[in-house]
Amino acid sequence: MKVALDVSALPPRLAGAGRYVAELAGRLPTEVDLTLVARKNDAERWATLSTAPVAPIVANHRVARLLDEACHLGWSAPARAADVWHAPHYTMPHVGNTPTVVTIHDLTFFTNPEWHEAAKVGFFRRVIRYAAKNADALICVSDFTAQQLHELVPTSAPVIVAPHGVAFDRFRPVGLDDGAQFEVAGLSLAARFILFVGTLEPRKGIDVLLKAFAHQAAEDETLELWIAGQPGWGLTDIEAQLANHPFAARIRRLGFVSDALLPALYRRAQAVAYPSRGEGFGLPVLEAMACGAVVATTADTVMAEVAGSAALLTPAGDDVALAASLARAVALSENERQEWSQQAHAQAAGFTWERSVAQHLVAYDAARQR
Repeated sequence: MKVALDVSALPPRLAGAGRYVAELAGRLPTEVDLTLVARKNDAERWATLSTAPVAPIVANHRVARLLDEACHLGWSAPARAADVWHAPHYTMPHVGNTPTVVTIHDLTFFTNPEWHEAAKVGFFRRVIRYAAKNADALICVSDFTAQQLHELVPTSAPVIVAPHGVAFDRFRPVGLDDGAQFEVAGLSLAARFILFVGTLEPRKGIDVLLKAFAHQAAEDETLELWIAGQPGWGLTDIEAQLANHPFAARIRRLGFVSDALLPALYRRAQAVAYPSRGEGFGLPVLEAMACGAVVATTADTVMAEVAGSAALLTPAGDDVALAASLARAVALSENERQEWSQQAHAQAAGFTWERSVAQHLVAYDAARQR
C-alpha cells in the first residue's frame, strides 16, 4: 500500500499532535510504501525522523500552505501515486481522487471555543465539518473524541479510534543518565518539585495549578513547581499570576525541554500535575505514567480515560482538590510510591504505538474500500 502522509503542519518543536505524527512517520511498517509530504524548507528535519522519502513541495508560510493543501496537493505527484492520502491534523485537500484519511484530535473548537484564539475557532469548525463530510475515513485519537465527534458533527465516513502510544525505550521508570541530564540543564537532583509539562495556554489549567501550589507551598517550604513547555497564546493572566505569586521564587520555568531531559523530569518529580480542562488525548499523562510518576489530572476528561485508576483525579478548575491530591502524592512513603509507580506503568503499558499504527492501517484499508 502506498501512503502519502502530510507532515507540513508540524512546527519546529514537536509536542502533542506533532509528536503523534512524528511517531507515525517513523513506525509505519515496511509493507507501507510511505512518502512524507513536507514544507519546502523542512526536508532535512524529516530525513532524521523517518527513513521514508520526503517530498518537500508544500509552501512554507501557513496561509500559503493551507491554500496549497486545499487547491493543489490533491493533484500533486505524491497524491496521484498514493493509494491513501493521510491528513493528520484536521485539514484535507479539496481536490483530487486519492482516498483520504483525516485525523481529528479533539472537538474543543465546538465545545469550548473560549479555549482557543477566536480566529482559529471558525476555521477549525469549518475544516472539521468538511473532513467529516468528505474524507473516506476518520481517525480519532481517543474514544472520548470519537464520542464527541458523533454527537457534534454529522459524519459520512467510518470512524476508527487509534489512541496514542508511548515510546517505552525512553519513557520508563528507571533511567541511567538522569543525573547527567539534570546537570546539563542546570538542575539539581536533590530538588523536590511538582512538574507540569505542556504548551502554556488557558485550557491547560495552569491558573488552577498555581493556586494549588500556593496552598501546598505554604505547608511545605522546600517544595518547588517546575513548568516545562513552550508559550502558546492568551498568557497575559497567567504571566500576571506568576509575577504576583506568593511563592514565585520557588517556581521554575524550564521552557521547551529536550527529548533526553523530559523522561528524567517525569521520573524525579514528586508529582506530575496536568490539570488541563480538556484535550483530545493528553499525551503528557501517558508519558508520565510510563515513567512511573504519580500523576494528578482532571476527572471527566479524556485524561481520566487514559489514566484509569492509576492517577489522582480532581474536578476541572478545583484548586483546593488539586492541592489535596498534590499533598497526597508528596506524602507517599517509598513503598507506597513504588506501588504507585508499578500501577502507573502497568496502565501505560496498554497504550503502544504498535497498536496505534495497527488501527491506522485499518483506517487506510477502510478508505481504499470506499
